[in-house]
Amino acid sequence: MSPILFYGVPEGCSFGSIVALEWSGLSYRLCRVEMPEMVSSDDYLRINPVGETPSLLLEDGRVISESMTILQHIGARAISTGRGSAQGSEGFDRLNQMLAFLNTSFFKAFGPLWYAFEHPLEPQQKQALAAYGIAAVEKAHHMLERLLDGREWLVGNGPSLADAYFVGIARWNDFHKVVDRQEFPSLHRLYERMQQQPAVRFAHAIEHRQEANSNGGFLGEIDLAEALGLLKQAA
Repeated sequence: MSPILFYGVPEGCSFGSIVALEWSGLSYRLCRVEMPEMVSSDDYLRINPVGETPSLLLEDGRVISESMTILQHIGARAISTGRGSAQGSEGFDRLNQMLAFLNTSFFKAFGPLWYAFEHPLEPQQKQALAAYGIAAVEKAHHMLERLLDGREWLVGNGPSLADAYFVGIARWNDFHKVVDRQEFPSLHRLYERMQQQPAVRFAHAIEHRQEANSNGGFLGEIDLAEALGLLKQAA
């Protein structure tokens, strides 16, 4: 059995894990999880009791979750590709630090906006949440611009797992229309550069159910019922 990534749509942060798998050269399959309906269903809760994506079902039947864990797992299995680094190395520490920032400050900044979008609220509550979210997103963009400091990539001299995770979150700004990304030149250039990556174009096509051309080890999609059957067999 090849690993199966459970990815959330629309706009799931699992986008970065799809990109990472494409880069890795590992054989893998994908399972689409519609949010919020499927992700909170009893069937998916058997995969991930927290009811979040992404999750990764491994060959031995283990399931791991949380983007940082999945990205580091992929990186550890694909060190030869240059996307990950050995634990304990300077490269690993730099990657882990950047992933931690993206997973907390950058990801978290959009939380109030998503909550206001997804939940019925009184107008004043929605307005207050939106204002808080906008301020947080602006601050996070300023912080990431400083961390980039004019460099082309977040970590090292080429695209890394951090850039894969970044591009899946940064697109939320287009959805919520918070900041003009061009006001953050290094961040803007990174985002546009990532759009040219074949793995990013592949992930976009997968999410939108368009023709998707894999340059990696993609073996096709699988539905949740079939994935649960494989999980049961592996148990």
